[in-house]
Amino acid sequence: MHRLGASVSTFSEKVSVFVEKLRLDSYQPGFFARLFGMQQRQLQSLQKSVEKGRSEDSSRFTKERAAWQAEHSEWQTDHALAQRLLRGEGQAKLDAIKLLNPFEDISMLGTSVRFVVGESGVVEAFLGVHGERVIPAESKSLLQSGKLSTKKLAAGKYNELLQDYVCSCVLRVGRELLAILPDDLVIVTATDRLLNPASGHLEESPLLSVAISRRTLALLNLDAIDPSESMKNFVHHMSFKKTSGFSPVEPLLAENFLSAAY
Repeated sequence: MHRLGASVSTFSEKVSVFVEKLRLDSYQPGFFARLFGMQQRQLQSLQKSVEKGRSEDSSRFTKERAAWQAEHSEWQTDHALAQRLLRGEGQAKLDAIKLLNPFEDISMLGTSVRFVVGESGVVEAFLGVHGERVIPAESKSLLQSGKLSTKKLAAGKYNELLQDYVCSCVLRVGRELLAILPDDLVIVTATDRLLNPASGHLEESPLLSVAISRRTLALLNLDAIDPSESMKNFVHHMSFKKTSGFSPVEPLLAENFLSAAY
């Protein structure tokens, strides 16, 4: 629409320059112009109008040509990337994710997300969720007296909220990737700091790994599902207990999904 408007405007301005040129070429001084010697001044005025129109038209053409060249160059870049994607190039997939950058604001998803494409061609996303920064450890309620009551959230309730949060994040990343890529399947692995009982230290560990397929995702009513329960629809690794929360799991291996038929 913008380019159409610019073309109509340019056409109108070119007609205007043409009219000024026609007026100059067909100029015939009138009675009063001859009487008062105004022919030369009127001719100069017409010539200035023509030159001004030419100058403005040339400047406008230069600007619009530069804008078209920029748009065409951008189209060529996008077209080349699309062709590489259709050929299944791994680097092209990473380039497309970087270009569109759907995870620019990942504050609601976690602290970091990185992508890997191995020999299998399957895109793997690794999402650091760090749920303790999102899920509150306390619940608050307003008493009849008007005072605010704060108490520690029960372990079971906290873990359930954490599980839903992690599963929601994984689904979100999977949806965004499948919206960008022509692939039928991506693998999303969520990591968080879990206690290693052998060392007594918190270590970044995989706690959920899911192979999200386009076909299965399209069958789900995402507005009504329970995020945790929805994992049953996909091949996934998750070890979770309401009383103790997540335990480390082994990430899914991309080479096991070469056919992307899940």
